[in-house]
Amino acid sequence: MRIRPKSEETNDGNIFWITMTDLMTGLVLVFIVLFFYTYLTGHVEKIQSDLAQENASKSLQETLKKQDINALIDPISGVVKISDLELFDVNSYKLSSKGKAYLDKFAPAYLDSLFSNEYLDKNIDKIIIQGHTDSQTFAGKFSDDEQYMKNMELSLNRAYEVANYITNTPYNKTNGNRLRKMIIVEGASFSNPVMVDGKEDFAKSRRVELKLVMKK
Repeated sequence: MRIRPKSEETNDGNIFWITMTDLMTGLVLVFIVLFFYTYLTGHVEKIQSDLAQENASKSLQETLKKQDINALIDPISGVVKISDLELFDVNSYKLSSKGKAYLDKFAPAYLDSLFSNEYLDKNIDKIIIQGHTDSQTFAGKFSDDEQYMKNMELSLNRAYEVANYITNTPYNKTNGNRLRKMIIVEGASFSNPVMVDGKEDFAKSRRVELKLVMKK
């Protein structure tokens, strides 16, 4: 029987633990590389997506401008804001004759521009039509909650009227089935007022917004 020298036992032990240490270090490095690769890939894709959406928003803005359609468009998000003065009479949710004439021009230009843009055509999931009011109260003895909900009803009815009307304008009807599945109508009451120099701008607060929700 051969007795193994202590030096051999020590060396064998060192070789074993060095090997395991190297293996664990290698695995950690692999995980770190994969993590940063995934992070950077996702980051680059998001930047590319944001740039594509921004370019699409600018294209939409140019289209409406060429057709002399007055609408405030966020150049990055593509949110369109239409003043209630363009659409409704005071305290009414029924479209005025001026409002109908406006949407007759706006809706086909807006919708056809969305579906003719390669990026938007592939990536739009929903089109939210959202009504907003100012925070001025209705005449009568109503609680704060009642005032809010009366404005909610008004904002929702206005958004519905816009949605209902634009689906009947002469946009490219080959996109009709897709459009009907995309449209969502919302009321926001006076939850998101427009503030100017710390005070609410009542005229700007009363508006209808069209928002694009992109696929994830």
